[in-house]
Amino acid sequence: MTVRLPLAVLLAAVITLLAGPVLARCSQNVAGLPPGLQLASRDGLSVAAGNSPSRAVITFVGHASYQIDTPQGVRAITDYNGYNGFGRKPDIVTMNNAHSTHFTDDPEDGITYVLRGWPSKPGETEAKHDITLKDMKVWNVPTNARDWGSNTARINGNSIFIFAIADLCIAHLGHLHHRLTKEHLDELGRIDVLMVPIDGSYTMGQPLMVDVIKQIQPKLVLPMHYWGRSQVERFQGLMQPLDADFVWPDRRSIEVVREELPEKLSVVVLGGNGGD
Repeated sequence: MTVRLPLAVLLAAVITLLAGPVLARCSQNVAGLPPGLQLASRDGLSVAAGNSPSRAVITFVGHASYQIDTPQGVRAITDYNGYNGFGRKPDIVTMNNAHSTHFTDDPEDGITYVLRGWPSKPGETEAKHDITLKDMKVWNVPTNARDWGSNTARINGNSIFIFAIADLCIAHLGHLHHRLTKEHLDELGRIDVLMVPIDGSYTMGQPLMVDVIKQIQPKLVLPMHYWGRSQVERFQGLMQPLDADFVWPDRRSIEVVREELPEKLSVVVLGGNGGD
């Protein structure tokens, strides 16, 4: 007996084979600087990382802004506000929250994707993004945010942005104001590197932020959105039950390699004592 498949089904199968596997969300985790980190040169990716496509250079550029550079030359800047990272010619910028130091209405020319993390168009109830540029895939998970000056919430007023470079997954919590639900965690998938605000006031209390880290279970935590070493030291104390290693590099760039991630949770303080 011969079974003839519809032409549309055959074409779809051929396209899928030609395109290769598509990364929807990151797979589950496997088990001086901890393993998996290299100090990045000023020129970008180092030779030490070998040929792994699952790697990135991550640079702290101020406040809540990190620059992420991929092996294929894609550059993203998180919480792009028009001055942190300005002039570095990013291909992708994310703006998690419509708060003055976390976004701009006047991004520099030449940016391929400007991704806002809150409803910014008529009729939108949430911002949803899912884009791919060369070896970087970016999507977001909307969360709620407090309305400044009132007790009301801005529904979907913030976004967690996820940056996948091959099988390396990096998440930026933005201006997170609450613990995450199971639905949030399912949308996030596995996260290897987590960028965490530790101010303890404008976002959420540090004990609650530690709870969020427990929920997500990353391998690396990069603190941001803080002012002074005292906030880092308080965060370090609250992280003691998680038995995390704290590392203070002497520069603001590191290279992260997916296959060499540390088994033990590590906190890398790229912002140094100031964090801004």
